[in-house]
Amino acid sequence: MALKDITDISHIQGNASDEIKRVLGYPSAFFYAARTEDFNQPLFGDAIVDRLVCTEISLYAKPEEPRKVEAKVVIETTVEEDMLNGGGKIHGGCSALLIDMCSTLALTALSMNANGESIMSVSQALNVVYHSPAGLGDRLRLVNTTLTFGARAHSARTEIWNLTHHRLVASGTHIKMQPSAPPKPSL
Repeated sequence: MALKDITDISHIQGNASDEIKRVLGYPSAFFYAARTEDFNQPLFGDAIVDRLVCTEISLYAKPEEPRKVEAKVVIETTVEEDMLNGGGKIHGGCSALLIDMCSTLALTALSMNANGESIMSVSQALNVVYHSPAGLGDRLRLVNTTLTFGARAHSARTEIWNLTHHRLVASGTHIKMQPSAPPKPSL
């Protein structure tokens, strides 16, 4: 990970607290901090996640249910060679990675707003719809919005927009859940 001043949150718009912006404003730092000591080496997608730039973190009343809060996190990046398939367009697996990682940021923003802390969760389902291709050098905006935040299950949706060609690249829903405690060994 390149060294960045992760205390500077002046580029992040939205009404989230400064604390939430500091924790989530640099996605690569957030995900690196969540690793255990066993996983210090580079992992799948690290170079892609390193290039994600957070531009907004907002919390607001859900339009459909004003007593509930919704979180929105906007991330931008540029399509680079390590994101392409053999046809020179963004790989479907890369789009899925982006949806997975970025929707997690929105769910974490909502968790931090509600509980003051990030809640550990794991993916249960990830559904992706591919709408149009994005090519090398295209600028992408990922708009991530929470859908539900229950006691154990949480969900968010992501739209990947191509800012260069003004079209939707992919959309997805991500369902996460808090993992169960491992069973105690029997004697």
